[in-house]
Amino acid sequence: MDTDIAGRCEPGFESIRAAFHRCFAELGETGGAVCVYHDGRPVADLWGGMADPATQRPWTSETLVHVYSVTKPFAALCLLQLVDGGRVDLDAPVAEYWPEFAQAGKSGIPVRWLLTHQSGLLGIRQPLPREAIFDWDRIVACLAAEEPWWPPGRRHGEHALFFGHLVGEVVRRVTGQSLGRYLRDEIAGPWGLDFHVGLEQTAEPRCARVVGMDDDWRAGLGMAPGSLSEQALGNPPGLLDADLANSGAWRRAEVPAVNGHGTAHAVARFYGGLSLGGALDGVRIVSDGLVREAASAQSSGVDVLLGRPLDWGLGFQLESDGFGLGGLGGALGWGNLEHRFGFGYVTHRMAGHDRAMTVYQALADILGFEVDDGA
Repeated sequence: MDTDIAGRCEPGFESIRAAFHRCFAELGETGGAVCVYHDGRPVADLWGGMADPATQRPWTSETLVHVYSVTKPFAALCLLQLVDGGRVDLDAPVAEYWPEFAQAGKSGIPVRWLLTHQSGLLGIRQPLPREAIFDWDRIVACLAAEEPWWPPGRRHGEHALFFGHLVGEVVRRVTGQSLGRYLRDEIAGPWGLDFHVGLEQTAEPRCARVVGMDDDWRAGLGMAPGSLSEQALGNPPGLLDADLANSGAWRRAEVPAVNGHGTAHAVARFYGGLSLGGALDGVRIVSDGLVREAASAQSSGVDVLLGRPLDWGLGFQLESDGFGLGGLGGALGWGNLEHRFGFGYVTHRMAGHDRAMTVYQALADILGFEVDDGA
């Protein structure tokens, strides 16, 4: 059955709609949205399919969806804003702000290495029960006590599950606010972003139901028992289970590496503002200089967790065509300083990134840049 695509595209960007339609017609998409900001304004904002196939609830412009690691750069910007304001020094020890972090040989780790995934805290070795993921204090206490998995600063490996706790605890120690509250008050609010870490219960009816989290999907993630991926993402257990992802407890929790909920418009607007140097509609969130530093390579080499060469900036993955991060299951947030765009693709169907990249390629063809094969 043909899927109706709602929303709008400005003249010159019509091929974005055609590419998004192909995601449904050819690539198995069942519900999602895409948005593009260019030069500070939305030039494509589209959605289609079902937010909840079980009830036939359609996707709308206000549908929120879980985006996994697309959340990480939002968390990073909270800390970067404190750096910009002189409240945090990137090269000061983390323990200056979070004294307990100095345990297990971590006294010399600078704040910068939290953002570049160089601290060596790939996971927590102590087995934790499923409910521990909802206990912020327990997780940060475990991270403070954890011995690095490699000599800090010598390698990088995506801190897939706990990046948000690491940067978020620095934010909390400095401001007295949780990262989710700080994001709401200082980033999402001023820029008008419908993006949340710690969703208010009143917003839950807008959430899409995550689907496709079956055994075949999990098998494709390389999460074999005892593997590095399983160790990094599987403790506490439950991250890849639909009953967790669709629970009210998960939506309301703050797990700022992986449980952001937002719209494609919010993701694209976030990167649209960063692509202009940190100011959007007259509201500056972060300085141009720090945006450019964050979007430049801070650590290069083979990522310990991902097993492939890549560059990390300050909270952003970098490719030749820009900066941002994809999320497990197919979401993508991306920006580009040269071409001044922000791109957001969100979906409720857990699969690969072919859908997002199909639409992103259409944007590249319009603006005239080459897509990096590693993006």
